[in-house]
Amino acid sequence: MELFEDSEPTGNAPEFTVSEISGAVKRLIEGEFAHVRVRGEISRVSRPSSGHLYFDLKDDRSVIAAVSWKGQAARMSVRPEEGMEVIATGRLTTFPGQSKYQLIVDDIVPAGAGALMMMLEKRKAAFAAEGLFAPERKKPIPYLPELIGVVTSPSGAVIRDILHRLRDRFPRHVLIWPVAVQGDKCAPEVAAAIRGFNALRPGGPIPRPDLLIVARGGGSIEDLWGFNEEVVVRAAAESEIPLISAVGHETDTTLIDHAADRRAPTPTAAAEMAVPVRMELLAATADFSARLTRAIANRQDQRRQRLADLARALGRPEGLTAPSRQRLDLWAERLGPALRAAATAKRAGFNAVGGRVQPGLLTRFIGIERARLAERGARLAPALARLARDAHRDNTQRRDRLAELAGRLVAAPGARLTALSERLAALDRTRQTLGYRETLRRGYAVVRADDRLVTSRAAAEGARTLEVEFHDGRLAAVPVAGPPGKPRRARDDTPPDQGQLL
Repeated sequence: MELFEDSEPTGNAPEFTVSEISGAVKRLIEGEFAHVRVRGEISRVSRPSSGHLYFDLKDDRSVIAAVSWKGQAARMSVRPEEGMEVIATGRLTTFPGQSKYQLIVDDIVPAGAGALMMMLEKRKAAFAAEGLFAPERKKPIPYLPELIGVVTSPSGAVIRDILHRLRDRFPRHVLIWPVAVQGDKCAPEVAAAIRGFNALRPGGPIPRPDLLIVARGGGSIEDLWGFNEEVVVRAAAESEIPLISAVGHETDTTLIDHAADRRAPTPTAAAEMAVPVRMELLAATADFSARLTRAIANRQDQRRQRLADLARALGRPEGLTAPSRQRLDLWAERLGPALRAAATAKRAGFNAVGGRVQPGLLTRFIGIERARLAERGARLAPALARLARDAHRDNTQRRDRLAELAGRLVAAPGARLTALSERLAALDRTRQTLGYRETLRRGYAVVRADDRLVTSRAAAEGARTLEVEFHDGRLAAVPVAGPPGKPRRARDDTPPDQGQLL
């Protein structure tokens, strides 16, 4: 008899571990849903620093967790954003650690044009709120750029249209930066090209463009989506070089059109905006030149006519000078007789005075004046001696100065030589004026005793011979002893008194 009995029979059901059940479910789900396309709305987007992308796909009743690994997320043409309706392509798998299944997403495409337009409007509103599309940020397009940078595909028809249009209007130098204009590489390459052109410095090995054109041909909204990416919009808004956006046809609009300084409806229109028409400029220049020539001629005619009108109001030059010429002729005729009459009157007066002059009177007058001159010379002899010494010293200094000036005159050029010559003449006139000979001309005399200058009476009385120098020569004299203060003449040659001269 058993002490214990089973309350229920165990049956034939196998036992599984948790990992076994999780593995079986994983294999079942991955086998059945190895490649699926799921349509839904994106929510709860998370981008951790690892580079992986986590989000949810939901509809009105259910939610599926989705993950895109780092490499897959980098290759996506459309970045998932909150509220975007997309079609995700990938495979279902499970995550045993949390007992849930999730979708491994390889790619995402918007679920129709409506979803893309909604996302485009959302981005547009966000960029506009930042001020990236503000009109005050727009830069003017240069009138005639020397170098134009073009960001486009080098193999398409767009670059040929731009070059052909530039060649027809006004040939300019063009620098092309080749980029992909569609697909995953479009946005980063276009942004790098815009920033690369702006990084060029003037005067460097690669010239810096004066204008940028970002161009692409027409296409669907998916084809042009690279020009709606944030990196492209910000690069266009930050460009220091004026930028023209020419993406798509006239009806196509991308976000780079709002961030650029000018939008062109087509690449050909961008080339037309970039340069003027050379022939029109030549015609306008010729027209301006002709108008300028006509304006100058008209202005000259007006001035000439105005001068003629004013000239008629002025008197004739002959009439203004005729009275003066007549007065000159009249006084010229009177001048000769007046001079002859004045000469006759002066001659008659001179003859009347000359008849009264007698030789004896003149001789006596000369004797008196000679005695007076000798007395005055004796009184002025000391002053004359000092003056002679000073004059000699001054003459020596001036002679040295004149020699120095003469040396400078030899080396001086023409203008300097003239100035020094005038200075030399002035100094010579000063020397003559200050010399003692000019003093002699004013009535003074220099007395020498035994060839030496004397300045006192005592020195003169002890001399054997005396010599008096006047302005016109020297006169020898013999000293005579007598009482002091009363000089006596050695010999009186004065003729008998003949009365008064006048």
